[in-house]
Formats: sequence, structure tokens, C-alpha cells
Amino acid sequence: MSFELSLLILLSVAYLIILFSVAWATERGWVPASLVRHPAVYTLSIGVYASAWAFYGTVGLAYQYGYGFLTYYLGVCGAFLLAPVLLNPILRITRTYQLSSLADLFAFRFRSTWAGTLTTVFMLLSMLPLLALQIQAVADSVQILTHDPRQRPVALGFCLLIILFAILFGARHISAREKHEGLVFAIAFESVVKLVCLSAVGLYALFVVFEGPAGLELWLSHNQEALKTLHSPLQEGPWRTLLLVFFAAAIVMPHMYHMAFTENLNPRALSSASWGLPLFLLLMSLAVPPILWAGLYLNVPTNAEYYTLGLGVAAGADWLTLVAFIGGISAASGLIIVVTLALSGMVLNHMVLPVYQPSADNNIYRWLLWTRRGLIAAIIMASYGFYRLLGTDQHLSNLGITSFVATVQFLPGALSVLYWQQANHRGFIGGLIAGMIIWTLTLLLPMITGIDTLHIAEMQLTLDAESWHISAIASLTTNIVVFTLISLFTQRPTDEISAAEACLVDNVRRPQRMELVAGSPQEFAQQLAKPLGNKAAQQEVEQALRDLKLRFDERRPYALRRLRDRLEANLSGLMGPAVAQEMIETFLPFKLARNGYVTEDIHFIENRLEDYHSRLTGLAAELDALRRYHRQTLQDLPMGICSLAEDKEVLMWNRALQELTGIAADSVIGSRLENLPAPWNDLLERFVSDESAHLHKQKLLNNGQTQWLSLHKAAIDEPGNARGGLVLLIEDQTETQMLEDELIHSERLASIGRLAAGVAHEIGNPITGIACLAQNLREESDQSETLEAAEQILDQTRRVSRIVQSMVNFAHVGSRHNNTNDEVDLEACTNEAIHLLSLNRKGPEVNYVNLCDTAHRVAGDSQRLVQVLINLLDNARDASRSGDSVMIRTVQDEHQILLMVDDQGSGIERELKDRLFEPFFTTKEPGAGTGLGLALVYSIIEEHYGQITVDSPIDEATQRGTRFTVTLPRYGVFSSGTA
Repeated sequence: MSFELSLLILLSVAYLIILFSVAWATERGWVPASLVRHPAVYTLSIGVYASAWAFYGTVGLAYQYGYGFLTYYLGVCGAFLLAPVLLNPILRITRTYQLSSLADLFAFRFRSTWAGTLTTVFMLLSMLPLLALQIQAVADSVQILTHDPRQRPVALGFCLLIILFAILFGARHISAREKHEGLVFAIAFESVVKLVCLSAVGLYALFVVFEGPAGLELWLSHNQEALKTLHSPLQEGPWRTLLLVFFAAAIVMPHMYHMAFTENLNPRALSSASWGLPLFLLLMSLAVPPILWAGLYLNVPTNAEYYTLGLGVAAGADWLTLVAFIGGISAASGLIIVVTLALSGMVLNHMVLPVYQPSADNNIYRWLLWTRRGLIAAIIMASYGFYRLLGTDQHLSNLGITSFVATVQFLPGALSVLYWQQANHRGFIGGLIAGMIIWTLTLLLPMITGIDTLHIAEMQLTLDAESWHISAIASLTTNIVVFTLISLFTQRPTDEISAAEACLVDNVRRPQRMELVAGSPQEFAQQLAKPLGNKAAQQEVEQALRDLKLRFDERRPYALRRLRDRLEANLSGLMGPAVAQEMIETFLPFKLARNGYVTEDIHFIENRLEDYHSRLTGLAAELDALRRYHRQTLQDLPMGICSLAEDKEVLMWNRALQELTGIAADSVIGSRLENLPAPWNDLLERFVSDESAHLHKQKLLNNGQTQWLSLHKAAIDEPGNARGGLVLLIEDQTETQMLEDELIHSERLASIGRLAAGVAHEIGNPITGIACLAQNLREESDQSETLEAAEQILDQTRRVSRIVQSMVNFAHVGSRHNNTNDEVDLEACTNEAIHLLSLNRKGPEVNYVNLCDTAHRVAGDSQRLVQVLINLLDNARDASRSGDSVMIRTVQDEHQILLMVDDQGSGIERELKDRLFEPFFTTKEPGAGTGLGLALVYSIIEEHYGQITVDSPIDEATQRGTRFTVTLPRYGVFSSGTA
């Protein structure tokens, strides 16, 4: 039975079109986001690990190594079961610093361009056998189904088709660092296809070939050799080495790193994958033994590696054969697409950009995109060339094991990133080169050249497919020994020490707090325009600001340091950490530390500790609890606290200070003291520069309000800086000052009252005598000049008498009268005051409008309240123009009556309001007023347990009008409350 090549090509193209359609629909938003970001989709996407070798070759592994084939699944499962201590830390580093590949991770950790470049070169070399395996698996499957021995045209056509779809999947958009949600969902779909196809073949083998579990058991009972074949290699074979090799693959294989870390859409999904991926691989492994036994039972004429495909051919089930073919195409295409995407990024970042960077005049995004497309095509064609170089007689297991043994050389470096701070780039590079040399000599060259013996110093080593585990152990051991010795006996640069601290598990990195040369995001963009071009630099700065939720006018040193770090991380995702670091250090440098002043970034440490709060245990957790307690104490103190570094950068701004100043902590922490909003910057700078440790009752005018503050300061030690900074305590004394002013005012009124009583008594008698003499003079003289002079004397004596009477009334306020609790009708009092004022024709003609409610009664002295109304209405008339209205109305609440007097006059200036009720203060012309009227009003209202307030202007449009509001106790409430 054979199939037409055109049918197989049609199926392959149709499947790849469906796969691309799934990705395209996902990117267009047609697939719900909740489904795309579901942990199950992420778990299935990591199923890209199961390549054509898993679909075809694991049956061959079972035939060769028995149950040792399970190591292919158990190794990667072990890595994912250790996710909390192995995969989660790598994911954290990858997301924080935008490290899109293993080469990026090593270049960042070891701060070495060579570390990234050699990792890329060796990884590319390591993956060529695995990529050739996928091409050979497809070509062999087509040859098996068509019986056409010409495989090369098929392999070339498949490579060209995959180039097209790889570019469409991962290099279709200008942004080279975006998350490919469509790719993730499509690879998850591909994993489902593989599982369904392989399970279908396994179920067919069990229920059709053997007619159920009973038939399989019967066949095994008559073919004990089949069971022995599975058990014997497990006892004697290199299954431990297989387990180690496949364990390493979960971390260092480029397609695994890419899907597990770079394309991770939800960090929490890794926890689900830690058990979900082992479950997926378990389901795939269940089909392998039945397929192997069914192939042996039916004497399938193909190699054991292709029993999955040959089973349908031998059984005459065309549909099953096509299902197996689609599953093989799915497994091979998925791995090639993801591997080439990952390798193209590594080659671009660590082999192309370090040698050549595009001009700033070019569109750097478009250049990166087209370069990556070219690299995808080049890598796939290099894999095809390697496949042609090897020929078509290679076993899939040999290709797969050769590739996996090579990638295990990166395991010591990956583990040192997390758990060995003393490792350095010299040790890593030396160990990697030593291990890869042994791998090349013992596995790669024999595969290419066919040499089966190696002569080294009169020693003859036999190189064959069965001795691969010796090569694996020898290369890995040499790698570890060289790595360890060189790292122990060589020094690490400062920047590598800092990177090592950033990568350690449970790291709380302590970055240095230094000042940047650039002082704003706009300056960042101007500097980055030199290597990136204006448009790209502006986009990168804006993106970093959006990531950090910062404003474009941000100037706080702390925020600018965070912006610099974010830009380096973003550029690392775009161009690799080595190029990004060099670019940032060149164009966004720090200022040279003045007098060696470099300290640790306290605010950054606080944020990191908050992030790690739930992960701390034991003594660390207790110390963190103590830190949080003391910090909360400072935050909740009812006194403003501000801590400053030596360079006057604000490190702390507690809640009390936020309420006092109206300045949020998030907007001020990390900024310089001089950059605080006025008037706080002047006040605090003046205090910091002052030699005194205390300043009491400093007057501050803030937003039109007067505040009184007491300031204290003390020196503190800053971590990493022996000289330290300052802590400022700001105490709000405004209420205390107002109380003192009120007491002083009351004492002043009392003193003036006593003075007024004395003056009135002493002046009264002489004035009476002068008035009598003037009257006698007027009666006794007939001369007009004398009469006129006498009349003027009498007018002046009457004026003096009025002043004396006002002084006497003012002196008597505060004395309690027996009728202060009488029921008073405010409407009647207002009418009486209006009538008395109408007798005086002087001043503007105004219209008094009495809107007082007759039901509004207060407790008090009606005559004294009439005196209050006369003063208020007289002042309102003096401030008004002819024809204006003065409105008097009352409002009642539960316990009080509010009496409001509104005029349409010129209003009162803001700076004069505080002095209105002071004795002898008047805004009238000299001789027009005594300045005692409102002081008398204030005293009478205070005597009635009331309050008086002033609002001016009351008409914002014309800036005219004044309202006096008198609050008095209601009659019934006051009487019952004081009975």
C-alpha cells in the first residue's frame, strides 16, 4: 500500500495553514483572552518538547533501552516538579530583565559578550542534529508511505514550507520582543494534535491489533522475550545518564526556554505546568509500549523508530496511517518553528549586533525584523545542509541523543546563575569550551565522518552509538571541573558581582544610588537618539514610562534611575543584554561620585522587601516583621517625618507629613529637596542649612492659609555611607498658636475694657463741664460768632460723649445679665434696628429686607441683640451704594438659629478679615468710626454663647458683597440644656 506524494503534500500544507489560522485568529482577538491565558494552554505549549523524536523515536528508544525510554519524559518532568526552586527563579530573572534566551541569561549574569556569543555558537551547533532529525523524520515518513527513495526534494520542500510559516508565526510584526499569543495558542493546539494522533495509534494497537487488554496479556504470556527486552536494558543500560540529559533539556533547550520563559503570559501558570506537563507527557508515554508490541506482533517492516507510522500500513488502515503522518508533521513543524525563532533571536543579539549595528538614520525596528527573518531562513537551511551532510542512514535516536548531550553542557552554567555566586565568566567560558570539545570529538565528528576510533596519547577509544553515555559523562565532568577551578582561582569584576546578586534565588538586590547625567525623560530620548534614531528613542522612552506608570515630566532622581533600568531591560529584550548594557552605559551614564559618595537605594530595597515579604521564612521573616513594625510606627506617628540622604534626596515621607503638606509620598520620594513644591522647599532647605537643631513656631503661608510649624532635625547613618543623612520632624503648631492668639486676644479685650472704663470715667466729668460752659456761653451771648462757636463746642462734646458711651458699653460686656436667657424674637429685633437706623438720614439710601422667620426664637437679651443688629446693619449701609439692598434672614437647625446679614457692598479684603473684631480697628475714613462697633458685637455674641463669621465676597462674578453670619442657640434647646 502506498500513498500519492501530492496527497501527503496537501495534508502537510493544510495542517500548517490550519495551525497558522489558529495563531492568526488568536492575535486578532477572536479567541477569548481568558482561554488564551489559561494555564492549560501554557502547559500544552511547553509540550513542544515532544518533537518528532517523541512521536517516532521513543518507540525506537523503547526497543533499544526498554523502559529506559521513560527517561525522555521523566527527565523533563523532574525539572518541572522542581519548578519552585529551579524554573520560577529563572522566570523571575527573565521577566525582570527581559532576557529572551539562554544566551541573554548568561550574558547578563556573567556580564560578558563572549559568554553570550559562545553560548549562541555552541547552541546553534548543538541544535543542528535535532533540527536535522525533524527533517529526516518527515522525509523518511514520506518515503515509507510513497515507497519513493528520493527524499532530498521532499526534505527541501518541507524546509522551504517551514521557513514561510516560521516567519509568519514569529517574525510577522515590527516589534521583535512582543509576546506571541498566537504562537503560544498554536503550539498548544499542535500539542493536542500530537497527543490525539499518538493516542489513536496506541488505542488501535491495543483494541484492534490485540483485541483488548486480555489479548495483549495473552500475547505477552507467549512472548516473554518482549517483556525481557523492556526490563533488561533498564537494569544494565545508561538510563541514569538519559535521565540527566533529558532533565537538562527542560532548562537549556532553546525551544523549552522560549516557551516556558520568554513567551510566558502569566507567571502563575508555571505552577500549573509543574504538574500539568508531567501529566501530558505521561499520556503520551502510555501509547509507546502498545505500539512497540503491536509492531513486533505484526512484523512491521520498518525500523522500530517508525512503528507508529508503519503500524497502519501493516494493518491496512489507511486512515490510521494518515493520522500518524499528520501527528509526525505536527511534532516536527512545531519544534522547528519554535527552535528557529529562539535561535534567530540569539544569533541576532549575540553574533550580529555586537559586530554591526544599524545607523540611527534607519528604522531600527524594521532592520531588526528583516534581519531576524533572514536568520530564520538561514538556520533552517543550515539544518537542511547538515541533514544532507549526514546522509539518510542516521537513526533518529543517534541524532537526538547527540543533540541532547551537547545541550547538557549548559546545565552547570544555568545552575550557577541561581546557586553559585562565585562563578565567573572565565570559568563558565572555559568549562563550556572544554565540554564542547569533548562532545565534538566523541559524538559530532564520528557522526559526520564515520570515524569509529580515536587515538589520544597512545590510547585508542572506540566511538560507536553505544558509547554515547561515556562521552556525555566525560564532557560534563570536564566542563564542571574546569568551570569550578577557574572560577575559584580568578577574580570577578564589580559589575559581574552585582549581576550575580541580582540572579541569586531570594535575592534582594541593593543597587547603588547615584545621580544620572540626564535629568529628565526628554534628555533620555535625546541621548538615545544617537544610537537608535529620534523616533525609536522616543518610542522606547515612552514605553518605559508606561511600564513604570511615570509622567513624561518626571525629574525625581529615584524615578530616573528606575527609568534607566527599565530602558536597559527593554533594550535587552530587543537587542540582547550585552548591546543594551553597552548602549545604556555609554549614552545614559551616572555622574562621577562626588567625594566617593555612593550609597544603597533604600527605597528600592523597601520595595523589594515588600515583594519578597510572603517568601521569607525563619529569622529573615522575623527580621522583616520587626522592620515592618518600626516602619509602620514611623508612618503612623502624628508628627511629620522626612528622612534625607546626604545629597538631600528624600527617602521617607510619612502619612502625617502628607496630610500636613498635601503632597503625596509617591510624588516626592526619590526627589531632591529643592524640587519640592513651594513653600516647603524653601522652608526645609533653610532649616537643613541652619546650624540649629530646632526651630520653633515658624510662620508659613501655604495656599492662602497661615500655618505655624516647629521643626527638629537629627543626623542618621545611611547604609553604605558612613557620613549619613538627616531626619526631619515637622510638628504642626497651628491650632496651638490659634489658641494662644485667642487667649491673648481675650486678655487684650479685657485690658482694653478696663482701660475704657477708666478713660470714660475720667473724661466724663470734664466733658460735662465743657458742655455746661458752652450752653451758658450760648445763652448769655448775642454775637453770631460766639453762638456758632458754642454750638460747635456742643457738637464736639456730644461726639465725645458718644465715644465715651461706646467705651462704657464695651467695658461692660462680659458681665452676665439676668435676662440673657429670655426668649427673643429676631424678626422683631430686626424691625426695631431698621426703625432706629431710619431716623439717621446720613449715608446711602438702602433698602432693608427683613426675611426673618417669626418662629425662630433665640435665648438672650433682646436689647443687646438689637445693638448687634444696629451695628451690623449700619456697617452694611456704609459699605453699600444708594439703591442697594441689605437682606436679613434666619435659618434654623436642630440646636441653633443662624442670622445672616447680606449686603451688596464693596466687600472686605482678605488680609483685613482677621482684624475686623479688634477694638479700635476700622476701615472707615478718620473720624467716621470709632472701631469699637464690631468688637462690641463680637463680645455680645460671645456672651450669648454664639459665634460670628464673615464671608466676602459672596458674589464671585462681581467680587462684591459681604455676609455676616451670627449663630445663636435656640430658645427651647438652650433653656433645657442649662436648666
